[in-house]
Amino acid sequence: MTDDRRSAPHVARNAEPIAAVLRDVLPGRGLVLEVASGTGEHGVHFARAFPKLLWQPSDPEPAALRSIEAWRTEAGLFNLLPVLSLDARAAEWPVSNADAIVAINMVHISPWSATTGLMRGAGRLLAPGAPLFLYGPYRRAGIETAPSNEAFDESLKARDPEWGLRDLEAVAEAAAAHGFALERVVEMPANNLSVIFRKG
Repeated sequence: MTDDRRSAPHVARNAEPIAAVLRDVLPGRGLVLEVASGTGEHGVHFARAFPKLLWQPSDPEPAALRSIEAWRTEAGLFNLLPVLSLDARAAEWPVSNADAIVAINMVHISPWSATTGLMRGAGRLLAPGAPLFLYGPYRRAGIETAPSNEAFDESLKARDPEWGLRDLEAVAEAAAAHGFALERVVEMPANNLSVIFRKG
């Protein structure tokens, strides 16, 4: 591995289960904007899994941008586009439209303002009927949170008080404010959820 390519062990575990859900969510063709692409490993996996889609990775962090670009260069996939520097909270994004937006493990590892920014940006970019896909752990009303997720929440808040597991109902409310309806929630391995919103 080059110095710039970072690796997250969870990607090897969750990439294919996520891809299985995305097969029923993403359009057949078009551009998918991945917000908060992290190491860049998910982008490589999904660009390979969906060769008819253009996959646009993005992230706000310089080290992540370098890692994403290093993975992209190594993979050599024609449909994996050069990474964009994108902060979900920004008033303007460096992309004007997309056919779907995907954000994996972003909502709990960022301030709440990033989630509201994601909804605002997705509302601008996506056409009616287009999907917004989120993945990660959430709290849900009336459902006990797994002990492992409670411990994860504590560790996140220790790293940054603005991070932590979000209430799915609050995320859905933020999405609704920008024209999105919650279509479905899919239970995933390791107490994670795939959350699919659809633009109204």
